Amino acid sequence: MHKLAVIIMLAGLLAGCAENNPSAAPMPVEPVPLTGTAVVPVPNHQDAAVSHVSADRGDTAEAMPLASTAEVAVFNAKEHVIYSGKRTEKKVALTFDDGPDAKYTYQILDILKKNDVVATFFVTGEHAAAHKEAMKRIVDGGHEIGNHSWDHVDLTKLDQQQLEDEIDKTDEVIKSYTGHAPAFVRPPYGALSQQVADYAEKSHKIVNWSVDTRDWEGVSSEKIVETVKKEIKPGAIILQHCAGGKHGNLSNTVKALPQLIQTLKEKGYRLVTVSELLQ
Repeated sequence: MHKLAVIIMLAGLLAGCAENNPSAAPMPVEPVPLTGTAVVPVPNHQDAAVSHVSADRGDTAEAMPLASTAEVAVFNAKEHVIYSGKRTEKKVALTFDDGPDAKYTYQILDILKKNDVVATFFVTGEHAAAHKEAMKRIVDGGHEIGNHSWDHVDLTKLDQQQLEDEIDKTDEVIKSYTGHAPAFVRPPYGALSQQVADYAEKSHKIVNWSVDTRDWEGVSSEKIVETVKKEIKPGAIILQHCAGGKHGNLSNTVKALPQLIQTLKEKGYRLVTVSELLQ
């Protein structure tokens, strides 16, 4: 027991010496340098590409916190798309998508002719190839024709070869009627990506719209006219359809068109093709 007491007392003395002598304390452990990459996805919306953020940690964790350097490449559709013309003159363009067909396109053409008005038809290649007489009437009526893809597929979901086929085949069909390739392309659904823009812009201007009547949803003819009255401005490009529609019915568009034309003329607007609108 005497020996055990001596040992305990000596241990206490040694511990006290260590506390009062910093040189006797354990050496701190050096932090290990860390390297790595942090990936932060950007939502892949229609107008934005997926990007990433990289961060290299080249110093000790304690000496420098994790720092991120953004490398974000965002696709901005607005830099590639024409939505309207100049606002210095009271000119607007009526445009009709998805045709031609054997019913509504003819009725629309009759109304345009009766009112001495021209429009721009963004046609799909398969419909243009199938409805030769309607295409001939569009051309003979002095209307303009634009490319709306071959079969109205979302171009942003295609590979490069499929994308080129959709645009090139439609160009060839249109050229067979007009003698020249169209100046404009309107991507279905207005959907655009960097890949689509890069190819389309090689030989076209990309044209969407500033006034959407949403006639394809089956809204009433009164609603169509009301929308145009509310949103019309000089240089406007008005979106309507001459084929398709809800349950294949575009009688609302046909019914609204005469009143729409009358309203625009009464407001002092001149109805022109997209080409003339952009001059």
